[in-house]
Amino acid sequence: MSTGVVNAQAGHSASWWGKFLDVSDRFDAASVAEHLGDEIIMKIPSRLLRREAEIAAEVVVRHLNKPASSELAERANRAIERLEATVQRLDERAAGSSGLAETFALCHVLRGRFAEGAAEAERFVGTAPILEAFMEALRLERFDSRLALRLMRAGQSPEVAVRSGLAVGKYAWWPDWLLTIVTEKAVAGTLDEETIQALDQCAYADLTPTQARVARQLLRGDEQLLEATAQRLESLGAYGAAGKLRDGDLMAVALAARMVPL
Repeated sequence: MSTGVVNAQAGHSASWWGKFLDVSDRFDAASVAEHLGDEIIMKIPSRLLRREAEIAAEVVVRHLNKPASSELAERANRAIERLEATVQRLDERAAGSSGLAETFALCHVLRGRFAEGAAEAERFVGTAPILEAFMEALRLERFDSRLALRLMRAGQSPEVAVRSGLAVGKYAWWPDWLLTIVTEKAVAGTLDEETIQALDQCAYADLTPTQARVARQLLRGDEQLLEATAQRLESLGAYGAAGKLRDGDLMAVALAARMVPL
């Protein structure tokens, strides 16, 4: 699966960052604007340009926190226009250009073009602070953000990482051995709904340590154990479960593990 990563130097594309806007219906624009703005503004070397950027960012964040205020909306638009005009003027003069790239990126953010702003800012801010800003803005409950960040750093796309983080957050009550399995499958990009349902069945099966060890090996695809377990199921008359296990039906794992002698 393509992750949208351009290369190690260029960072991530705007389309990659844009996926964050689609994975949560509670995406907090004020939060991401404030945190991205803070990170970018610190990188603007010109003191005067940095001050103007701070003023614009402050007004925009206030507006995003109170979007119904027409007065704040008007003030925010004027502040952005002033900042954009300043940057444009400096760019045309090709003088005093220090901080222009940073301020251009900030203008994207203040205009609500968060993905474009993130892609531009990543070159001088770095990936980690931007990831943290976007993750916080998701405003997701029962969400394992550490796992999601780990997955994205490993190359997974935002939608896969967020889905995995939600799954693990929802099932935080699972035993440690199952959480280890789900994390492994998430990192490998194989954590789908079928796998989650199968793992949930194993969690409810109330397995003994020995049975849990068998389930863990079966879930990891131990072919020798799988065949031996299928044969045992057949010896007990569970031909249907044995066939499902051989066909890779993960839902049969819980049943197979429970039939392991104590």
